[in-house]
Amino acid sequence: MNIDILTYLRDNPIKYGKSMNFEIKGISLNEIQQLEQLYNNGVQFPKALRELLYLGGDFCYVLAKGIYDTQQEMQEISREKLLEFNKNIVRPFFVIDVYNSSEQFLFVYLDEGDNPYVYQAYLPTLDYLPPITNLDRKLSEYINLLIDKVKKGHNPF
Repeated sequence: MNIDILTYLRDNPIKYGKSMNFEIKGISLNEIQQLEQLYNNGVQFPKALRELLYLGGDFCYVLAKGIYDTQQEMQEISREKLLEFNKNIVRPFFVIDVYNSSEQFLFVYLDEGDNPYVYQAYLPTLDYLPPITNLDRKLSEYINLLIDKVKKGHNPF
């Protein structure tokens, strides 16, 4: 796969730590196509999301899959949490990062072009706070920001 949008992630595949190194690990195009079938009716994901999954879908030092072993498991549990909290996302979406046992997660809508915005869902929100917030950064901008945080020695989370 040609990497045209997430070139900064491609060019920074390793986070060097004090005691260990963390290298991104992607998933195969076949696995990406299976996810597209399940979560986007067989329509290709936005290019930036495909690149993210190809480069770091199994492990990415700037995103957390939480306790989940696979992208599919993360998607399923996050969607179950939406139902548990009586919330709904009506547009096609894909979760890219989870916190608090999927009660809080980051996602992209799949209908916003090749480099969609990143959104945050906080399910146990108070009534006066919106459960979904646009982070006002496109996926590539968000990933680049986190890589820069790591390069400065900060925690990306």
